[in-house]
Order: sequence, then C-alpha cells, then structure tokens
Amino acid sequence: MARRAAIVAALMVVCVVTGAHAQDYPSRPITLVVPYSAGGGNDVMARIVAEKMSRTLGQQIVVENRAGAGGSNATRQVARSAPDGYTLVLGGTGTLGVNPTLYTNVGYDPRKDFAPVGLIGTSALIVLVHPALPARSIRELIAIAKREPGKLNYASAGVGSGIHLGTVLFEQMADIKLTHVPYRGSAPALTDLMGGHVAIYFSSLPPAIGLARDGRVRALAVTGTQRSDVFPDLPTVAEAGLPGYESVLHYGIAAPAGTPRPIVDKLNAAMRDALNAPDTKERMATDGTEPLPSTPDQYAADIDREETKWSAIVKKSGAKAE
Repeated sequence: MARRAAIVAALMVVCVVTGAHAQDYPSRPITLVVPYSAGGGNDVMARIVAEKMSRTLGQQIVVENRAGAGGSNATRQVARSAPDGYTLVLGGTGTLGVNPTLYTNVGYDPRKDFAPVGLIGTSALIVLVHPALPARSIRELIAIAKREPGKLNYASAGVGSGIHLGTVLFEQMADIKLTHVPYRGSAPALTDLMGGHVAIYFSSLPPAIGLARDGRVRALAVTGTQRSDVFPDLPTVAEAGLPGYESVLHYGIAAPAGTPRPIVDKLNAAMRDALNAPDTKERMATDGTEPLPSTPDQYAADIDREETKWSAIVKKSGAKAE
C-alpha cells in the first residue's frame, strides 16, 4: 500500500509539473521545421499558419527550411528533439506517408515517434508541362509518352516526396514510362521546368499559380477528385483521360513523441483558431488549399491512413532510396 501510494503521489507531482509547464508555455520562440526548400506549397502553408499561431500564442513561430533526402533528414532530427513543444515539424504525405517505406532506414516511425498536433489542409497537385511540349491535354501527354517510352522527363521535389509518388501513380495507371529527375525542393524544379531542362512537373498549387497564368508553364489538369477553385476551367486528371486517378497532399504539424498533451492541446487550439480565421481561409483558397482543422487524434488517424495508402504504391513501384 505504501509503495502504491508513493507511485500515485509521484504521478500527481508529474501531472502538476506538466500542467505548470503547459501554463507557462510558450515562454520563448518556437521553431517550425519545414523539411523542404523555401518557395514550395508546403512552405507557403506553414508560413500562413505560423504567422497566425504566433499571435495567439504570444511567441513567434520561426519557420526554418531544412531540405534534403525527400524531407526525411529534417523530420528525423525533429523526432529526436526535446519533447518540450519548442521544435515542431511540418508533416506531409511525403515524409510521413511515403518515406518510411521508400527509405531503407528512414530513422523514424510516423506512428510512434511523433505527437501529432493537427492537420493544416489538403491540396491537389497541378500537372505542368514546358510550353514547347506539344501536349495540351492529359490524353495528348499520355500519347506522347507511349510513343517514346522514357524520353519525357519529369521533375520532383525529391525522391519519395508526394509530388514524386503522385507522378509514379500516374505512370502506373497510364501504363507509360517517364524519366525521373529529382530536385531538392519545388523552387529549383520549377526553375528548370521553365528553362526547358525538364518537360513535366506535378507541382503543388501555390508556387505554380502565377507561372501558369503568365504562360511560363502550361497547366493540363489538377490531381484531386474535384476541380480547383483557383483554376475552375482546368479538368481533373480523371476527367481528362485517366479515370480513377487521384493524388492529393496532406499537411499537418507534429511534435516529438513525449511532448506533454497539455502543450499539444495548446498548439492545436492555436492551429484551429488560425485555420478558422476568415482571412486564413481566403489566403489558403487563393493558393488552392482546403483547410482541414482536426484534433491531434484525428491527425494521428490520418497519418496511419496516408502511410498505408502510399506505402503500397512505393512497394508496387519498386522505388527505393538510401
């Protein structure tokens, strides 16, 4: 009985201390690591939400870009960071859904090594081609690829990124062969697409909108199940010649496993306030993103579903990264 009482007392002390830390949190700036280079769609969303959350929490959330290995290097670093709520990571389809299967030893478990804070949103990709490519529709693009297997190359934001696997899924379903040219993020990939060094890029929407409207790249379709409000006249890939195709990216924020739940809940509340703000919705809609406010538990379930879906595609493709 004495031992049990001591254990109960110790647990009560931990709860009191944890609660006190949560009340004081945050007392200094928070780092939100974006595991890709600046300028991509995930970076844009991270900055929109971080700005709003900073106001609610009373401390600045500093966005730090750390590109490399399809986002897995920075994601692993955050998984090993102190679970105190001061180092967070932008989670996504690539890092939490794809990389655990794609990489031989990714160094983290998406289900066990993170404390999910909440979803930010979902965004379809947009299929872009260089204007010199004689393809003005998905059907024409598929026809060219079938005539010359492997001749057309496509960019990605890194091996194992959601953009990469979205294109792999397109190849599989269209029964075509393209040549993959990986980049360290969306910005350099788009630069080389405009320069004609690559022919195709399945881009996230935010960095592609201005380029497509200015005619510097040609947009063929979006990869969601519905047309985008940003490009209402642009068909979905499924409408345009590949029935059943869908590839969307999910984004969220996660903390290292072991982060006290009161801190996670405080971050989640700030996230939900940010995502429900009318000006945030307007800014995200302009970038082609649909807000998806969620609880930490809902985001954990989403991570599980995404990893299950994309791991199967990785295995089928035979793709591997070291």
